[in-house]
Amino acid sequence: SLKKINVLDRFLFEWVELLNNGKVTSFQIVESCLDRINKYDHKIKSFTKVFSEEALESSSQSDHRRSKGKQLSILDGIPYASKENIEIENKVAAAGMLSRKGVISKINSKAIDLLNKAGAINLGHLNMHEAALGSTNENPLHGKTYNPHMEGFTPGGSSGGSGAAVASGFSLFSLGTDTLGSIRIPAAYCGVSGMKPSKGLVSLSGVVPLCSSFDTLGPLARSSKDLSMILDLLICFDPNCSESVD
Repeated sequence: SLKKINVLDRFLFEWVELLNNGKVTSFQIVESCLDRINKYDHKIKSFTKVFSEEALESSSQSDHRRSKGKQLSILDGIPYASKENIEIENKVAAAGMLSRKGVISKINSKAIDLLNKAGAINLGHLNMHEAALGSTNENPLHGKTYNPHMEGFTPGGSSGGSGAAVASGFSLFSLGTDTLGSIRIPAAYCGVSGMKPSKGLVSLSGVVPLCSSFDTLGPLARSSKDLSMILDLLICFDPNCSESVD
């Protein structure tokens, strides 16, 4: 009964404003993203797992909070997705590796915890280059991810699924990791915005490591203004992360 929307019509910061003004619901936004995933991701292959039922349930809870004036943060009800090397409790965190294909996470990464507390809604795990070491996003476990702008071409890597999902309107933002360009390359290839934060700004707790002295976790979205809103929620000092800076 709710009006269908196209998430690519506006940037994340504009959807936040519409949510705050009661002109759109979280359920509508999440449903639109899931519809686009169902319709188009068989060609793009950005997701390795979609959490459809949980996401729709979380969106209804978010709408209820907003109706009571009790939203958890500026991004309460906003859908995102996260690279497969970022752990989510009770989900497989294979990090694109055959050797980890059955590994079930016992914890949430710190970034996922922070976004859960903010009420953001995780739509699923995103494909990546094996072990986050490579820039083509060819993966032995899940196959290739493709660039949404040009059929058959690479989205870049290693956070290729993160770049492709945002460019395709499958999520309003995504999380990636960057060691040697793994956020910046897919952001450039897919025509979106991505950021490798300063070292120690965002916790790496619960991220499958590649090279901890260079690894960072950061956001991808469709504008730099969007990135600033996301980064505000991710910045924290984490005593459980040896790289974290107070």
